[in-house]
Amino acid sequence: MCEATSSKNVLAALGTETHRPSSAAQCVAYIAVAELPRREWPDLIVLLTQNVTNATSTEMTKEATLEAIGYICQDIDPEVLVSQSNDILTAIVHGIRKDEPSDHVKLAATTALLNSLEFTKANFEKESERHFIMQVVCEATQSTDTKVRVAALQCLVKIMSLYYQYMEAYMGPALFAITMEAMKSDIDEVALQGIEFWSNVCDEEVDLDIEAAEASDQGRPPTRTSRFYAKGALQYLVPILMQSLTKQGEHDDDDDWVPSKAAGVCLMLMAACCEDDIVIHVLPFVKNNIKNPDWRYRDAAVMAFGCILEGPDPTNLKPVVEQAMPMFIELMADESVAVRDTVAWTIGRVCELNPDAAVNDAYLKPLLESLVKGLDAEPRVASNICWAFSSLAEAAFEQADAPEDDGDPNTYCLSEYFEVIVAKLLETTERPDGSQGNLRNAAYEALMELVKNSPKDCYVWVQKTTMIILERLNHVLALEGHIQNTSDRAQYNDLQSLLCATLQSVLRKMTPEDAPKISDAIMSALLQMFSSTTGKSGGVQEDALMAVSMLVEVLGEQFLKYMDAFSPYLALGLKNHAEYQVCSAAVGLTGDICRALNLKVLPYCDDIMTMLMENLSNTAVHRSVKPQILSVFGDLALSIGPHFRKYLDIVIQTLLQASQTQAEKNDFDMIDYVNELREGCLEAYTGIIQGLKGDQNTPSTEVNVVQSHVPYIVQFITHIAQDPDHSDGSLAASAGVIGDLCSAFGQSINKKTEECSFVSCLCVFVEPCLAALHFSSYGRRVPLPTSGGATSVLTSERERVKVCMSAPSFTPV
Repeated sequence: MCEATSSKNVLAALGTETHRPSSAAQCVAYIAVAELPRREWPDLIVLLTQNVTNATSTEMTKEATLEAIGYICQDIDPEVLVSQSNDILTAIVHGIRKDEPSDHVKLAATTALLNSLEFTKANFEKESERHFIMQVVCEATQSTDTKVRVAALQCLVKIMSLYYQYMEAYMGPALFAITMEAMKSDIDEVALQGIEFWSNVCDEEVDLDIEAAEASDQGRPPTRTSRFYAKGALQYLVPILMQSLTKQGEHDDDDDWVPSKAAGVCLMLMAACCEDDIVIHVLPFVKNNIKNPDWRYRDAAVMAFGCILEGPDPTNLKPVVEQAMPMFIELMADESVAVRDTVAWTIGRVCELNPDAAVNDAYLKPLLESLVKGLDAEPRVASNICWAFSSLAEAAFEQADAPEDDGDPNTYCLSEYFEVIVAKLLETTERPDGSQGNLRNAAYEALMELVKNSPKDCYVWVQKTTMIILERLNHVLALEGHIQNTSDRAQYNDLQSLLCATLQSVLRKMTPEDAPKISDAIMSALLQMFSSTTGKSGGVQEDALMAVSMLVEVLGEQFLKYMDAFSPYLALGLKNHAEYQVCSAAVGLTGDICRALNLKVLPYCDDIMTMLMENLSNTAVHRSVKPQILSVFGDLALSIGPHFRKYLDIVIQTLLQASQTQAEKNDFDMIDYVNELREGCLEAYTGIIQGLKGDQNTPSTEVNVVQSHVPYIVQFITHIAQDPDHSDGSLAASAGVIGDLCSAFGQSINKKTEECSFVSCLCVFVEPCLAALHFSSYGRRVPLPTSGGATSVLTSERERVKVCMSAPSFTPV
């Protein structure tokens, strides 16, 4: 009774306030969002509608009521209000109508409409109701009040995204003219919505083109078809977008969303949508303005060129790009910082999207000289140049002549400049203004890409870079005691993360002969990081774990000498449930260690299994970590072979529970997660079967204990094959398990699966299996080591690891 009285009093307060926005409207919305899903306050929407349509209602009452409707529509699950969409639209349309005298009421109504569009599908499907809604919205776009006009244009933008298939009747008569006029407006808020409308059109038509291609591949008609609005309007839109590009300010803040930036994004989307058709509309503007005395037009010309590089056929664009590159190199010395910034970005786009033109011998040397010199420019310019170097390094590497063994090429076109570029990037990372414009991060990322894409004749500089990074890491670690404030701490953490990431790149290129020579120094620095205060920071801990992972990869079994010192920090990572990225990195590293150490990981297995099992049953652990843990079981089994028998019962029980996780058909995130779980289970089965079977040199009969579980495994695979939402990865992993079962049990396999017939499983699975078989891991596993002596490190049967005593319940979420 008290609750009902409170709701009634709050509703009665609508319109009684003298200030805007209405507090009463917010209170009504808060109560409604809580009660309407529980079918309480059933007459609320009717009462609100009456407030708006009642001729005696005051302006403040109508405005506050429409604000309440807008807040409710914004925060509530749309499904709750579908049945009441007619009443809601009645109130909204009444407030938007042309003869409503109050702009405040119109604005509240238009905002409410914007928030209600998701659950008005039934209304848009009815032609008469759709006509009426579109009429009032289009009329509102002509309002003299800027806020109302902007809100109405926002409605059109959203309507185009939600109800594209119904817009043909309105595009020619109204929407084209309304949005063209908006794009030309001197009012930024209005112009932005006009541009956004056409960006949404391009987005939608790109998606429709993809849907059409998929339907064609499947031999069926598409469910929706494109009306090609963007191509039809191209000749009219491009000139307006070009003019919008010229309206930039020389010192525009990166966070400010202005028409010139929106126009650039729209132009890129139009290029993706219209492809080659856009080129003839943009190139004349570029040619006419690339040398314009006004820096704004030079900048707009370069920006326009960069925007159309993705979408049109690169082969057709190549001659145009080659012709333009000398001009861009010249503009790298332009007096305008904005022009130089855009030129650096455009060159990066050329390197990424048209690499054949980027590494042209005719101008490669002057290009590199201008880029190296540009690293001394303002941070915003130098940052884009770093990105250009990243793209250029990848382009050069891909163009180099690779040996037949798929190893690194002996040389490439950047080899003679490699030393100079690396040295300059290292210098750039230490610029005093490196924190501006993301410059320090960009320089380190460029350095990583350059090392990653380096040929054999640049290896000496990879070695030198490794030692420089290690020296810097030790220097940074020594500075921890001098940190005085939060800002210093943040920069200190960021720098450590960058150095760890760079260390990964250089380690990846180290030869197996050189890696052990510096591994002690590297591991010493990483252990110091883990033990420091900074090492407890999630970002730093994650990057340090990934650096250790790379060291494990290059050292292999030689990493064993660090395990005693490192194990406590691996445990901290596995137990870091609050920061799931750290826990995920630790789980991945655990799998790497198992694969690298093979049987030598045995002394650490009990502790590892205990922590992994605890994570699986812990609801505080992020669900994305759990499929990885299942996969690690396979890595562990493959590493220790028949010795995995002590963990088998609990792991099999866990896999059975995990494989039973289901997803609702309309919950796409959960469907993806279930597929990840399935892949983890299948990878675990593969590792267990292969590990318990042993290899040709050390065969084992321990695999026979899996036979009683084979019927369920077959049933699981059959279920995956029959599920229309299965992933390619689950099919590939299933193919591997089928091969493993055949290899392990031979002709006896069908006798063990009479209830669910292995032959039937193969019949169901054969088509997707054949499609995925080339991804199978079967037959490509690293054989188990043959060295003996492992039994001595195993605990006795009475002391079997505590995690094997009882299986905790698997908790996916």
